Amino acid sequence: MLVTGATGYVGSRLVPLLERQKMAVRCMARTSAKLLGRFAPDTELMAGDVLERASLDVALAGVGTAYYLVHSMSGSSDFEESDRRAAMNFAAAASAAGVRRIIYLGGLGDDADPTLSPHLRSRHEVGRILREAGVETIELRASLVVGAGSLSFDLVKALTDRLPVMICPKWLATPTQPIAIDDLLAYLLAAKDLPPEESQVIEIGGADVLTYGDVIREYARQRGLRRWLIPVPVLTPYLSSLWLALVTPARFDVGRHLIEGLKNPTVVRDDRARERFSIRPKGIRAAICDVLEQRSS
Repeated sequence: MLVTGATGYVGSRLVPLLERQKMAVRCMARTSAKLLGRFAPDTELMAGDVLERASLDVALAGVGTAYYLVHSMSGSSDFEESDRRAAMNFAAAASAAGVRRIIYLGGLGDDADPTLSPHLRSRHEVGRILREAGVETIELRASLVVGAGSLSFDLVKALTDRLPVMICPKWLATPTQPIAIDDLLAYLLAAKDLPPEESQVIEIGGADVLTYGDVIREYARQRGLRRWLIPVPVLTPYLSSLWLALVTPARFDVGRHLIEGLKNPTVVRDDRARERFSIRPKGIRAAICDVLEQRSS
């Protein structure tokens, strides 16, 4: 079992769950030293870079299932090209190594939408590249992940914590289907145990469809904060990202790519997940409550 992106937000939480299931786990990161002391002693730690094919050949040797949890948005000025090259390298190496299944975490969004953001379009392209390699690929598509440390949720949290009055662009009315980190991890774990099938895209989300403004209001309600959201039609995604850079700790380029995707609805349109999994995800109220309880404990 290989987990790429093992130092990332999702990967670092997935590995301990795999360890508890007594899986033989191999973790890959560009700098293996960052993995030291984070996981069980018998978990194999390995340096590897998805942009370097030779390192992937070593990392994937003898692997049956591989989790692909990396993307280049926060580390490249041309993240689309980096993600494309990385996916092609990984797909070719997985095929050559005889990997039986790739589990990839992508993003929700309608492929037919001509206004799909570069970030979401790139995530979908990565899934297509992996599926076309001939290795069975399960692409789980999710929206906003609600959890302490999730970059997208931390943006929402920082805005709400710091701004009593928010001049809100049109994208705050965009529908989304947030998913709690615990539910996301449950889907990732269960995906490895699905019976062998053709490659497939499975859309996953929480119990509620709401707007980003609704997420802000619910977080503020549970924190006991009074917040006013004033909608205006002129704050473009680019200007929104500049605004975010002033009030949140996120790097400007990362915030910009995230904000560009907020104009696109990210909701589950295919209910296949209910057929494939027994997981029944929680709604936004319970998801945010979990985050706040973890913070206070």
